[in-house]
Amino acid sequence: MPEPVVSVRDVELAFSGVKALQGVDFDVFDNELFAVIGPNGAGKTSIFNVLSGVYRPQKGSVEFAGIDIRGMRPHKIANLGMARTFQNIELFENLDVVDNLMLGRHAQLGYGWPSAVAWLGKAKRSEVRNRRRVEEIIDFLEIESYRQLPVGMLPYGIQKRIELGRALAMEPKLLLLDEPVAGMNGEETEDMARFILDVRDELHIPMILVEHDMGLVMDLADRVMAMDFGKPITTGTPQEVQAHPDVIRAYLGPVGDETIAELQEERA
Repeated sequence: MPEPVVSVRDVELAFSGVKALQGVDFDVFDNELFAVIGPNGAGKTSIFNVLSGVYRPQKGSVEFAGIDIRGMRPHKIANLGMARTFQNIELFENLDVVDNLMLGRHAQLGYGWPSAVAWLGKAKRSEVRNRRRVEEIIDFLEIESYRQLPVGMLPYGIQKRIELGRALAMEPKLLLLDEPVAGMNGEETEDMARFILDVRDELHIPMILVEHDMGLVMDLADRVMAMDFGKPITTGTPQEVQAHPDVIRAYLGPVGDETIAELQEERA
C-alpha cells in the first residue's frame, strides 16, 4: 500500500462548543483526485481550513508529506508544498496575469533583498527561472492572449483559471480546490474540468476538490467523501457514494425507502 500524501485521523473541530467537524478520517494518495461533498454547513470548508493551518483542531492528527502539520502556521504549510484556490477570487486586480502568477513563486525565489536590490547573480538567475515557469503555466492553461492584461479586466472564467495558475506556480505537492467552478457558465465549467484533469494526468498533482456541482464531481473524482453536519457519511467511488441511502437523505431530506430504491436503480 503506498504512503498517502495527506492523512487525516479522527479530527474534531469546535467553536464555542459547537462542533464543526467530528471524526473526520481520510487519506489522499499520489495522482488522486479526492472530492469532499455535502450540503451547506457540512464542514467542507472547515476541512480545508484545518489542512491549510487556518484552524487548529482540538483532536486528531493531520499529516502532510509525512510531517505532522496540526497547529503549524499557514505559510509554513504552504512552504511544504500545499497550495489552495479559493471560492471567492483572491487575485490582485490591478496587476497583469504574469505578475499575479509570479506571486505564486515566492517560495521559490531563493534570494534575499540585498540580491534583489543589486539585481545581480543569484537574483537575476532566479527571476529568469521563475518567469520561465510562469510562461509554462500560461501555455498550460491557454491564457497567452491575456498575459499582459490587468486581471480585473478579464472574464470571470479566465480569472478562475488564473487563480488555479497561481496555485500551480507554487509547485504544489497537494492542491486544494475550493469550488473551482462556482458561478461559471456551462462552457467555462467544461474548460475548468478539462484543466483539472490535465493537472492530475499530466502534472501528476494530487488534489482535494470541494464542489457543489455534483455532475462535475461524479465525472472527475477518483474517490468521494460525503459529509453532513461535520461528520463523514461514507467514502468510496462516485458511484458508491451517490447511491448511498444516507447521502440521498442528506441532500433530499427525509425520504421513503421506496424513493431511495428508485434513485439507486436510476444510478446503477
